[in-house]
Amino acid sequence: MKTTSEQTKSESRSFFLTSLPFFIMAHAAHHFLTALPQPLLPALRDEFKLSYTKASLIPMSFAISGATGQLPAGWMADRVGPTLLIAVGTIGVALAGVLIGFSQSFITLICFLMLMGLLSGGYHPAATPLISASVKPQHRGRALGLHLIGGNSAFFVAPIIAATISGIWGWRGSFFALAIPTIIFGLIFYIYLTRKAGKAHVAGVKQKISEEKPPQPGYKRRLIALLTMIIIGGGAGMSILSFLTLYMTDELGASNELAGGLLSIVFSSGLWAGPLGGYFSDRFGSVRIVIITGIMSGIIIYALHFVSLGPTLYLVLFIQGLNMAVRMPVTEVFIMSQTPAKNRSTIFGVYYSTMQYTGAIFTPLGGYLIERFGFHFCFTATAIVVLIVAVVTSFFIYDAKDNYHAET
Repeated sequence: MKTTSEQTKSESRSFFLTSLPFFIMAHAAHHFLTALPQPLLPALRDEFKLSYTKASLIPMSFAISGATGQLPAGWMADRVGPTLLIAVGTIGVALAGVLIGFSQSFITLICFLMLMGLLSGGYHPAATPLISASVKPQHRGRALGLHLIGGNSAFFVAPIIAATISGIWGWRGSFFALAIPTIIFGLIFYIYLTRKAGKAHVAGVKQKISEEKPPQPGYKRRLIALLTMIIIGGGAGMSILSFLTLYMTDELGASNELAGGLLSIVFSSGLWAGPLGGYFSDRFGSVRIVIITGIMSGIIIYALHFVSLGPTLYLVLFIQGLNMAVRMPVTEVFIMSQTPAKNRSTIFGVYYSTMQYTGAIFTPLGGYLIERFGFHFCFTATAIVVLIVAVVTSFFIYDAKDNYHAET
C-alpha cells in the first residue's frame, strides 16, 4: 500500500503527464486572439488614421474590459467551479475575434475589442488556482511555468502569423485565421473537463483545497505590497509594451509588418524561460525572483534609449521577454502561498485585473507623453517609476515563505 508521500508524488506526476498538457493547449488557444492588438497596432493606426493618443485607445479598451472581466470571473470560479469560466475564456474570445475582423469603423473595433476583453477574463482566475492546487507546493513553480509555455507560444507565434497574413489579406484576415484554432482547442479542453477524468480531477482538487491550513501570518501586508508593485510598477511597464511597435516604425524605421513580427522576440523566451522561472521559484523561493525581476523591469525600459534597428534592439526585446516570462509563474506562486484557499480565484482575479487596469490607465498617459515630449522622455519617466516602486515594495514582501503550508 502506498504511503501518503508516495501517493502525493504519484498524483503530481499524473497531473504533469495527463491534465497539464490540456491546460497548456487551452492557454495557447486563449491567447491566439488576445495577442493580436499590439503587433497589429501600426496597421490599425493606418487604417483608421489615428493619432498616438487615439491609437492608445486600442490596447486600452481591451485592457480595461479584460480587467473588468477578471473580477467577476474570479468570484464565480470560487463558487461555481472553473470549467464554465475556462470555456468562456477560450471559445468566447474566438467568437469576439471574428466580430473584430468584421469591424468597419473605429467605434465598432473598440466595442468588439472590449467584448473580447470581457470574455477573456474567465480563463486565468479559474485555471491558475486549479493548476497550483493539483501539485505539491514544492512543484507549483514548475507546473505554472510549464503552463506559461502555452500563453507565451501564442504570443510568440501570433505576431509572426499576423504579420504574414496582414501583408497578404490585411489585419482582418489575421483575426479570422487565428479564431479557428482557438475555437477548436477551446472545445477540446471543455470536452475533457466535462468527461469523467476531468471531473474527477476538479473534484480531487476541491477536496485538497478544503483541507488546507491558513496562509502565513502577515499575508495581507504582502499581498497589498505585491499588488502595489503590479498596479504602479507593472502598469507603467506594460504601457511601454503597447507602444513598442510604434516606436519601431516611427523612430527606428521598421515597416509595419517587420515591427509586428519583431514583437514575437519579446515572447520567444517564454517557451523556455517560464519553466525556468518556475524552477527558480521552487529552488530559491518566489520572493527573491519577484524583487529581482521588478528591478530589472525598470533597467530594461531605460535600455530602450540605446537601441537601433538591429542586434541591439533584438537583444533588449529578448531580455525584456525573458524577464517577463521568468516573473509570471513566480508571481503566481507567491500569490498562491499568501492567499486563503477559499478565496484564491477571487484574489487571482484581482491580480490579473489590476495588471490590465493599470496598463490601460498608463497607456493613454504614455501616448500623451510621447506626443508632447517624445519616446525617450516617456521611457525615462517610466523606468524611474518602475525602479522606485520595485525597491520600496520589496521591504514589505521579503519575508514570504512559499512552503508555509508544508512546514506547519
